[in-house]
Amino acid sequence: MTEKSDAEADLQHKPYEDAFAVVFGAFFLGLAVVFFEYAELITGGISGLSLVLSYATPVAFGLYFLVLNLPFYVLAIVRMGWRFTLKTVIAVAIVAVFPDLVPEWLVIQELHPGFAAFTAGALAATGLIILLRHGAGIGGFSILAQFLQAKGLVRAGWFLLIVDLLILAGAVFVLPVMNLIWSVLGAVVMNVVIGINHRPGRYFGN
Repeated sequence: MTEKSDAEADLQHKPYEDAFAVVFGAFFLGLAVVFFEYAELITGGISGLSLVLSYATPVAFGLYFLVLNLPFYVLAIVRMGWRFTLKTVIAVAIVAVFPDLVPEWLVIQELHPGFAAFTAGALAATGLIILLRHGAGIGGFSILAQFLQAKGLVRAGWFLLIVDLLILAGAVFVLPVMNLIWSVLGAVVMNVVIGINHRPGRYFGN
C-alpha cells in the first residue's frame, strides 16, 4: 500500500510545475486573445463577451475580462477550492494584461482572419489544456455551468452552448458577418484540439 501511495504521489504535479503551467497556459491564451483582437474576431465564454464589449466601447478587453470574472471566484472557492481559485485568478490576470503588453514586442501589419481564427483557436486550446491538467481554469461561465449541473438545473454543455450563442448573437450588432464566420472556425479548431488531446483517464498523473 505504501509503495502504491508513493507511486501515486510521484505522479502529482509539484508546486513549481503548477506555477510554470499557469504562466505558460495563460501565455498561450493571452496570445490567442491578441490574434482575436487584431482580426476582430470573437470566442466563447467570458473572453468572447469581453471582446464583444471591447469592440463596442472604448474600454479595453483586459478590464472587462477582470471585472466580469470577479463574481465567479466565490463560486470557484465553493466548488473547486482555494488552490484552483488562486491559480485561476493568476491566469486571468495574466490573460487580462497580456494584450496590452504585446504591441511593445510584436507588430502585426497584416493578418488574414482565417489564419487568425485557426491560430487563435489552437493557441487557446493549448492554453486551456495546460491549465486544466494543472488544476486551474480561466474562470467565467464554465464554473457556473458546473454548479448549475450539480444542482440538477441544466446540463453544463447545454448551458455553455446557450451562453456562446447569446454572445454570438450580440456580436452580430458589432462585427461583420464574415468575422463571425471566421470566429466559428476558431471555435471549431479550439474544440477539436481539446477533444483529441484532453480526455480524462487517458493520461498518467493530473
